[in-house]
Amino acid sequence: MTTKPKAKKFRIRRSPEAEEQASLSPRTDAARAEQAAAASAQRPARVTPKPGATPPTPPKRPEGVAAPRTEGAAAPRTEGAAPPRPAPQPQAQPQQPQARTGEVSSAAQVAGETDMDAIRQEGLTGRQLRMARRVAQKHGLAPTSDFDAVRLLRARGIDPFQRTNMLELVTPEEKQAAPGAAPEPKVQLPQTVEVKKQTLPSTETASPADRRAAEIMKIQAELTARRRKKMLLLMTRLAFFVLLPTIVAGFYYFAMATPMYSTKSEFLILKAETGGAAGMGSLFSGTQFATNQDAIAVQSYLTSKDAMLRLDRDVGFKAHYRQEWIDPIQRLSPDASNEEAYKTYKRNIEIGYDPTEGVIKMEIMAADPETAAVFSRALIGYAEERVDNLSSRKRSNAVADAEEDLAKATADRYAAQEKLVRMQQEGNILDPEGRIAALRAQINTYELQLQEKRLQLQALLDNSRPNQAKVDGTQGDIRRLEALLATLNGDMTQATEGGESLAEKAVQIKLAEADLATRDLMLQTALERLEQARRDADSQARYLTTSVEPVASQDASYPRSFENTILAFLIFGGIYLMISLTASILREQVAT
Repeated sequence: MTTKPKAKKFRIRRSPEAEEQASLSPRTDAARAEQAAAASAQRPARVTPKPGATPPTPPKRPEGVAAPRTEGAAAPRTEGAAPPRPAPQPQAQPQQPQARTGEVSSAAQVAGETDMDAIRQEGLTGRQLRMARRVAQKHGLAPTSDFDAVRLLRARGIDPFQRTNMLELVTPEEKQAAPGAAPEPKVQLPQTVEVKKQTLPSTETASPADRRAAEIMKIQAELTARRRKKMLLLMTRLAFFVLLPTIVAGFYYFAMATPMYSTKSEFLILKAETGGAAGMGSLFSGTQFATNQDAIAVQSYLTSKDAMLRLDRDVGFKAHYRQEWIDPIQRLSPDASNEEAYKTYKRNIEIGYDPTEGVIKMEIMAADPETAAVFSRALIGYAEERVDNLSSRKRSNAVADAEEDLAKATADRYAAQEKLVRMQQEGNILDPEGRIAALRAQINTYELQLQEKRLQLQALLDNSRPNQAKVDGTQGDIRRLEALLATLNGDMTQATEGGESLAEKAVQIKLAEADLATRDLMLQTALERLEQARRDADSQARYLTTSVEPVASQDASYPRSFENTILAFLIFGGIYLMISLTASILREQVAT
């Protein structure tokens, strides 16, 4: 049993003399590859026999040709066999060229390296090389480098840099050929061109540097053409998606749009000054904070559908925008609903409120300047009426509350007065205070007389022999005065029919009189409040003052053709930019 000989690859390194000779007579890469293949085929391969195997029979060589020698190699010998005899050498042998040493590469390997050198000279980017490596892995190839991946893909007829469309998710079915017709060859670019072997010396006079420069110029021309194509496609897309809509919008604004006249006006809401304002509310009276809610309510009402319907009933809002000479975009259709009319109303009215100044600014747009002024005056009238109605319910409620308070105060005063009269009738004393004062005056007088009598009695008793008759008379007067004082004090503390003394009855009557005085004061306050509520109800609590009167304009304010055209260009450009960025991101994700 013999094994097949294993040949090693060698590559011959040229000596400087050989390189000079090659430069004098240049050859193509294919010719060099053929020469290297022929040299490797003529060299005998070294065979290493396995133990126990019969050595292969050496091939016969013609007579007169010496066997090639290899450094470090010895002729095979068999055990027990005599050494081979040297072959007779001819007497005169021609001088042979010195054998070149080194590693010899195969023609395919040399051609692959040549192709990769050409690919390196193309100046491919890192992204293209990574894309080629991914495409090669998808096709089941095993490249050793990125350049080798490009070479293998091109050898199979696959373009590694062709962008795949993210919408081509399903491969279309191949068309069936007609019966009897020859199948069409499948064309895939770029295609590999088979290099014909040259058996004759090259006739090319251009040097490798010139050929390299020509290839570089060709690549640069292709890149320039590709860039011009991309720029042309970009300009086409911009013209179709940006410039064309902008031109259409500009044509509408400059040629078709109906001129609109605007009327501007400003008004503010003031609160009526009241003399009874006090507390924290008086701090904000006369400022915009006192009427902030009213101004916001008026602004909401003027932009509501109710105001639009009322304006249509009074001055014909819908009829104005249904005229035939208004452009179709701004014109209302004859059978337009209230919702469509309301959209037109909101588009042609602008109302703003400045809370720092308390001023409401309104701008009305119409196809006729006089009509715009009429619309503005009508809306200001609606706003003033709305301001009056906002506080009407509050004023009416204030009057009703004041009347209820007055009725209650009157009833309470009547009850207090009735209680006082009843207490006076129960004690049979109309004026207990006067009665008590009279009793106290009498008691004081009798006490003074009692003191005088006691002094007279003491003076009589001081004599050694007093007059007994005078002493007895004086003592009798003293007894009578003491009895009278006791009677008067008894009258002060004597209980009445209700079981209460005169003093207690006087205190209760005093409290009843104080309660009656309080009820009188409350009744007076209720009367004043009722009168104030009635005055407020009869007067206007909120005033709408027009600071800027609506005046019809002479020139049209809208449309602003140039500004609107520039705005349309920016809008379409932004939309195109967003879509292009999104598409590029999706394409990058699909490619990876």
